[in-house]
Amino acid sequence: MKHYLHQIFYSPESRARLDPGFIPLDNTGQRPDWYEYWPIRRFLLENTLDPHARYGFFSPKFAEKTGLTSAQVAQFLADTPDDVDVVTFSPYFSNIAFFKNVFEQAEYWHPGIASTLAGVLKLIAPHRDCEPLMNGLVMSAAGTVYCNYFVAKPRFWQHWLTLCERIFDVAEARGTELAAQLNSDRSYVLPTPAKVFVIERIVSIILSTEPDRWKVRNYDSTVLLADNGLLDGKYREEMVVLDALKFAAIRTGSRPYYDQFLNARERLLQRYKAETGTRIPNAG
Repeated sequence: MKHYLHQIFYSPESRARLDPGFIPLDNTGQRPDWYEYWPIRRFLLENTLDPHARYGFFSPKFAEKTGLTSAQVAQFLADTPDDVDVVTFSPYFSNIAFFKNVFEQAEYWHPGIASTLAGVLKLIAPHRDCEPLMNGLVMSAAGTVYCNYFVAKPRFWQHWLTLCERIFDVAEARGTELAAQLNSDRSYVLPTPAKVFVIERIVSIILSTEPDRWKVRNYDSTVLLADNGLLDGKYREEMVVLDALKFAAIRTGSRPYYDQFLNARERLLQRYKAETGTRIPNAG
């Protein structure tokens, strides 16, 4: 199967940092308020995709965040069966493992974004009750992707784009409460519009709510870089246990696995407090 793996750049400086094994995708002088959604959106709308290929769009920080080169990505994809729809290369394993789902994780890092996410869920999934979905949906590394680091067939990208465009249209039209929330800044390295963090979580929402529709293969997140600031980057083995308990809860539908996850997470927080003298606010 063919693979078209792009890496986005924003300036001559960021272009110089690109992995030469990826296809450069120019986003200079475009719409910085949409971050990487803008060049991905333009590519998907302006090009005819090969239905027998997979496509990827990575940021200039792909190597920094994952520790992977284009050669490693290409080899993993070469070993992936053709019937796989989505291949993930998600960083931030500790964030995946520690938090119940991407909604809880988003509220931890970007306080106040939960109401925006609830509004977006009503927009893209009007048939679902958003509160049980946000509070009850459990996500493991098998269905969680950060930074849009995934490679997928056109049919997945088209579905993803359809949902994202609903968000895009509301944010661009302005004039509504949801639009104001989407365009409002949230805490990050630099203040960043909430819509960027919302769009980033759409792939995880799709994979976790439509598990029977897509065949997914994950690059082992436990071996990717864990430089994410969560619990000082410690407790790698404990994070593997947390994710395994969530995976078991999802696969079996058994509540005891989820209860064990909550108990194990609380013990980890108590251990962190004992070792550091601090408690992580709003965690768990």
